[in-house]
Amino acid sequence: MLTRLDFVPTHDAELFASVPAAPAVFLLRGSDPHSEPYITKTANLRRRLQRLLGPPTEHSKRLNLRDRVHHIEFIPTGSDFESGFVLYQLLRAALPKAYADRLRLRFAPLVKLHLENQYPRGSVTTRLGRLQGKSIYYGPFPSRAAAEKYANDSLDFFKMRRCVDDLNPDPKFPGCIYSEMKMCLAPCFKGCTDDEYAVEVSRVQSYFDSGGNSLLHEISNQRDAASTNLDFETAATLHARLEKLQPTLSQLPEIVRRIDRLSALMVQPSTSPQSVNFFRIHSARIDGPMVFPIQSAEHTKSQSIESRVQETLNASHPAAAKNALETMEHLALLKRWYYRSHRIGEIFFTDEKGVLPFRRIVRGISRVYHGEKPEPDLSS
Repeated sequence: MLTRLDFVPTHDAELFASVPAAPAVFLLRGSDPHSEPYITKTANLRRRLQRLLGPPTEHSKRLNLRDRVHHIEFIPTGSDFESGFVLYQLLRAALPKAYADRLRLRFAPLVKLHLENQYPRGSVTTRLGRLQGKSIYYGPFPSRAAAEKYANDSLDFFKMRRCVDDLNPDPKFPGCIYSEMKMCLAPCFKGCTDDEYAVEVSRVQSYFDSGGNSLLHEISNQRDAASTNLDFETAATLHARLEKLQPTLSQLPEIVRRIDRLSALMVQPSTSPQSVNFFRIHSARIDGPMVFPIQSAEHTKSQSIESRVQETLNASHPAAAKNALETMEHLALLKRWYYRSHRIGEIFFTDEKGVLPFRRIVRGISRVYHGEKPEPDLSS
């Protein structure tokens, strides 16, 4: 919630004393309500305002807005992630044409499955298509190189096409290196029926949807069946495929999911006493913060923290993304935080049934509140 203060240069000391010496996002406004506000975040609001609005030093080239600012608005924040997310929201609302340049958001690399094409294929992109379109996206990856490596290593296990052209199947077409190496069903020259190609695309989608588990189970079952039938040569070949698959799956970060199913709960420090902040992530869209007190307001010990977490989340109703651009921006903010070498706060993802790990969340709340080291990344 924004706190608004009037700035009077002759009473600046009183104003500086009234603002917290803590992290915040703030706006400085002039007398003209239509003028562009100065919006930024800071690790120490009082010190930053003293630099911007204090008496100017002679011959100093430092920015000074003392004679231009009439109002100050600020929101205290409990973490760097919260500061970045609040700054994004304020800039987007106040400067709809310039906020993207101010934030310098780098969109997250994604693996795209082009299902709108008659002969679907995969690619790597940083752009989302229509939210209601047929194509499916997976990510976010830390870099384009990481996304391309995962996509290429994964598609080596399938026979879906790698070419980017729109196909007009012709039996006279000579094909490409992938068809010659038996790594593609070659729909370009009718090397397969449309139904056979659709089945292969379905296998690829199941692979990406499950984080590779569908193929892992498929090969494991085939290997076990071959071993049961005493076909040890086939079993050895399938075992070698499993060993080749494992490094591909191990490189997949825990956050990489099908974008429309990317749901999680992030726990961050809060400015409210004896509390943490929740950020709800639903279909890659970030909602929050929601203040979660460590102890309930009724000071009762009969209700567990786990049940209160569930009640808090059940009472919230995440809003759907307005468009693909907003989803891309939220993904960029999430990617920026998640792939830091040292990040504050923790995140907990839903399982394949869409259920959050509430017991782990309770332990995470305690770690975040006490400033302890987060639990290891499950993907590492």
